[in-house]
Amino acid sequence: MADCIGKVLAIDDDPAVLETLAGTLGQLGYDVLQSTEGIEGYRLAVKHRPDVILLDVVMPDADGFEVCHMLKDNPDTALIPVVFLTGHGSREARINGLDVGATDFLGKPSDLAELEARVRNLVAFRRLTLDFISAEEMIFTFAKLMEARDRDTGDHCARLAELSVELGQRLGLVEDDLKALNRGGYLHDIGKIGIPDAVLLKPAQLEPEDWAIVKRHPEIGYEICRPMSSFEPVLPLIRHHHERQDGSGYPDGLAGDRVPLIARVFQVVDIFDSLVNTRPYREAMPATQAIEILRDETRRGYWDEVIVEEFVAMISESEQLSHADADAV
Repeated sequence: MADCIGKVLAIDDDPAVLETLAGTLGQLGYDVLQSTEGIEGYRLAVKHRPDVILLDVVMPDADGFEVCHMLKDNPDTALIPVVFLTGHGSREARINGLDVGATDFLGKPSDLAELEARVRNLVAFRRLTLDFISAEEMIFTFAKLMEARDRDTGDHCARLAELSVELGQRLGLVEDDLKALNRGGYLHDIGKIGIPDAVLLKPAQLEPEDWAIVKRHPEIGYEICRPMSSFEPVLPLIRHHHERQDGSGYPDGLAGDRVPLIARVFQVVDIFDSLVNTRPYREAMPATQAIEILRDETRRGYWDEVIVEEFVAMISESEQLSHADADAV
């Protein structure tokens, strides 16, 4: 038998069908898991994470549509391709299958050459997906390592992600922008991986030459994430979260509405969180003082006034300010 070239889960209540699938695909080098029940098959998928699932439609405990729906609802199995094996080739059955997330359909009995080709292509697709997922996880790991370099930042990234999404929701941003804000919380400073600790963690105000180094991090982060197509929506935030409304920011000196909306939303949260938490060069300040600084900088032309005032309203309604602080805002 050839070396394993992929893992296939076959779910069908007919043992003869399972035997045929296991024999055909096994000779080609696939490791074939088998189940005659829908719920058991689902559990095997969760446990073993196959590359492809071949799923019968009609089964006694849970039909294929139910099982596929369960698979697609579970983040651990949602991206596994599911091919329905069915003698019911009706338009309605295909629509139902597509509605629950099926990748493809094969008739029963299956053409074995077609089955082999479909499985081979889907295994290749699954491996490519896993490569992308691994690359994304690696970049997020780098981002968390960056945060861990500075003991004073604590859960800075998680706070930024949560507050940015909340602010975005109040502003009526679309779902894709909210996802970008969430990811931006963790990825915005990924470029600081290229900044030396001696500069990044300097326990004093930075010298001009230090600032020149620090200001490179949005471009570095942009270049790190740019090859990943799934990161495309968050790239404007990574590159432009240090721009200012008057054009005095970096790296591109954008001004006004040329600063992407998600960057304008994020930078307000980022500035506030930085002010109310300890940094190597200063202690944390009260939220009311941080808000006054935000408003002052807005009057000087740095931040989007509408977004700042919406953020102030959000903070005033939250538990982040004491009742006395909220009265002073």
